[in-house]
Amino acid sequence: MASTVAEGLQHMREDLADFYRDLHSHPELSLQETRTAGLLAQRLRDEGFDEVVEKVGVTGVVGVLRNGDGPVVMLRADFDALPVEERTGLPYASTVRAVDGDGHEVPVMHACGHDMHAVCLTGAAALLARSREQWSGTLLVVFQPAEELAVGARGMVDDGLFERFPKPDIVLGQHVGPLPAGFIGHGNGPVMAAADSVNITLHGRGGHGSRPEASIDPVLMAANVVTRLQGIVAREVPPAETAVVTVGRLKAGTKDNIIPESAELGVNIRAFTPAVRDLVRSAVERIVTGESRTSGAPKPPDFTWFASAPALVSEPEATKTTVAAFSEHFGAQRLLPMPQVNASEDVGVFGEALGVPTVFWFWGGLEAESTIAAFTEGRVDELPGNHSAAFAPVVEPTLSTGVEALVVAASTWLGKV
Repeated sequence: MASTVAEGLQHMREDLADFYRDLHSHPELSLQETRTAGLLAQRLRDEGFDEVVEKVGVTGVVGVLRNGDGPVVMLRADFDALPVEERTGLPYASTVRAVDGDGHEVPVMHACGHDMHAVCLTGAAALLARSREQWSGTLLVVFQPAEELAVGARGMVDDGLFERFPKPDIVLGQHVGPLPAGFIGHGNGPVMAAADSVNITLHGRGGHGSRPEASIDPVLMAANVVTRLQGIVAREVPPAETAVVTVGRLKAGTKDNIIPESAELGVNIRAFTPAVRDLVRSAVERIVTGESRTSGAPKPPDFTWFASAPALVSEPEATKTTVAAFSEHFGAQRLLPMPQVNASEDVGVFGEALGVPTVFWFWGGLEAESTIAAFTEGRVDELPGNHSAAFAPVVEPTLSTGVEALVVAASTWLGKV
């Protein structure tokens, strides 16, 4: 497929770059990605896919290309944006504002590179559709919404993804990040952490700030909880394991001299193994419940767990085979071994739902020379990363590398003619 990829990309590179700039300028929040979904679906229809279905899992798009007997290979990309105000200074920077799920008007930006993910998958789908004489089997293309809420993959599965469409033998996906453009990052086994978020409400008894003895102060409760939660990783998780507990939201009160009735916390946890994940979740509830009881709260705290994603496991043997194909295509010098990443991705839901391997890799989106210098000089934290208002992959060679990686990976697992 190498010559096919090179020749095909040469003719579509400009069109894909224009499509990328369009998507970057028109980002849409999770589960609101209707314009983007329509454009992606049309691209698949234009390439002659046998089935193209929209609104799978609310706004997801699924394309099926049947090409004789052989394996079913799934390629997945996400395409939702974030409530971030763009500060890249690019001529195609987003100025979009939208109303989020809570009814608040927010700026919107493709701050995580999902626009690049989607465009690369349309390019790979087109190349594979135009080279059907070189492979056999079925290509399942999945554009997944709402990755940023960690509900998109589960939503598509619950909407009958694997009952309505062919069941894949393998799931392939990738993520652009703050690596040198043109390079592929890879790892084996758990490559990204499981994630769980929980909203907590602590109940007190409100009153005047001058009479704290007549109140039960939920602000003090919340402050103690925030401090105590940090002891979970420090004192309960084994030192050889990895976990993160972050309190990203604390809301209480309306005025300095009023003790409020309640306090709210938003907590996020990360872990790489089910045992540590369960340990941390249990510890969060124990600590919050204990502080509430010790403070004499009038009723127990409320817990609402949401946005859960399993650890993303890149199956070792399948990953080894895929990385070998990358090495042959790109050259070993363009491959970078990756450490585990504490961020999370819900793509693992697909393979887990079917019990089939997932292979997941990263590829670089930042200007290569300056990024390599930052790595060499220990200035990695200075680079704009995913979710930053300054993050926007350079168009090339990021786009071409992402398309090529998907085609090479798919070709590795599709049947040979």
